[in-house]
Amino acid sequence: MLKFFENGKKILGMNSRNLSYIRPCNLSKAKRLADDKILSKKFLKKAGIPVPKMIAKISSSNALEKFDWNVLPSSFALKPSRGFGGEGILVVYGKKKDADNVWIKADGSLITAEDLKNHVRNILDGSFSLAGVSDTAFFEERLKLLKLFKPYAFKGIPDIRVIVYNKVPVMAMLRLPTRDSGGKANLQQGAIGAGIDLASGITTTAVQGKFKIIEYAPETRFLLSGIKIPYWADILKLAVQAQEISGLGFLGADIAIDKDLGPVFLELNARPGLSIQIANLAGLKERLNRVQGLDIKTIERGVKVGQNLFGGEIEEGLEEISGRKVIGTAEKVKLIGKDGKEIEAEARIDTGAHSSSIDADLAEQLGFEKTVEEFKKIDTSGYILRPENEAIIKKDFIEKYKMQIPDLADVAVIFSSSGSSIRPVVKVNIIMDHIELISSCNITNRTDLKYPIIIGKRNLGKFLIDVNKK
Repeated sequence: MLKFFENGKKILGMNSRNLSYIRPCNLSKAKRLADDKILSKKFLKKAGIPVPKMIAKISSSNALEKFDWNVLPSSFALKPSRGFGGEGILVVYGKKKDADNVWIKADGSLITAEDLKNHVRNILDGSFSLAGVSDTAFFEERLKLLKLFKPYAFKGIPDIRVIVYNKVPVMAMLRLPTRDSGGKANLQQGAIGAGIDLASGITTTAVQGKFKIIEYAPETRFLLSGIKIPYWADILKLAVQAQEISGLGFLGADIAIDKDLGPVFLELNARPGLSIQIANLAGLKERLNRVQGLDIKTIERGVKVGQNLFGGEIEEGLEEISGRKVIGTAEKVKLIGKDGKEIEAEARIDTGAHSSSIDADLAEQLGFEKTVEEFKKIDTSGYILRPENEAIIKKDFIEKYKMQIPDLADVAVIFSSSGSSIRPVVKVNIIMDHIELISSCNITNRTDLKYPIIIGKRNLGKFLIDVNKK
């Protein structure tokens, strides 16, 4: 059965997925491999694909009774080998000090060895397995969170789901754990899914819950669109390699990025869910049809085909979704100064800089020559330039010299590795990508630098920055 987006695009339904792709493409042997996480991780590792390190496994009640809980580290993940949909996974984030075998979960609650023992019993009984059959519990290392994802992820580790068909990656999304999902990157439990442009590895639309499109990470003002996924080419190669190794013709590859290890393969999915279509605002059916029957001889070729067919339209999509213009790290801008004086120049887009800055010569051309001239006469050596003194310095300077320096809007106290300084600030209109900004720009000598202008993050609220855009 096919459903439709509001724009009329077809979305692949569960029945169509099962009948057209899973049954003919995923043979029983391959599905058994994917359904057994311990076996599949061993299989992938042998083929040279990085997987999380296994700490221990428990496959029987007798083994559970004999298990030494002291072998477990301060943090780990406890999983069912045949679990489905993220059910039965328990993640521990630390060990309670001055207590034997007591750990701390994502929500801050404590869990004891006896609690873990009961959870393992449920796993052994098949409470979380796909077919309800007896299962094996295993402990594996908890991956370390990449700094990039800290503002977006609650407690857990984000992962990337890549759908691969006929050795071609056709769709991908970033899954972010939330408070609602208990720190797990599972959409059914309340995690966030953000579509990814296959060509660039940059996130587009984000959804949570029952396909609710959201713009920001919960409880923050961090945009979910525009996140550049590191190791993107490597992730796509791992996904296609895993398909080649596993024999799954229709694969959902789950890959995480560890702070120290880089991309790590989490698991094979023989029956990947279809909410990835909502996160990408695109139907799988059309994409699968486009790659069906293609003769893909190498992993590299498959990755390139996927990126060429299903990527590269991110700029238009991001602008439509976020209402923000996509710009690069260098942009041509028009500056409008006193009496309407206009100058065009190339600016460096710098999210690391708080405010915008222009070269002194440029400021003079814009009509602020008196501002520059009078400011040079001020002796600022008496100020102790420390961050804690910034507010006092600015207040004192304005009270003493504002009437003496024409067009002085404010002063900026700049702290940098090259030295601290006080700079005059003037009001300048900046037109960038047809958007006009009224900016407070500090004036400094940038003669020896490549760009005479820096646009800082204070003036970038209406834009998204694509580091790959020329």
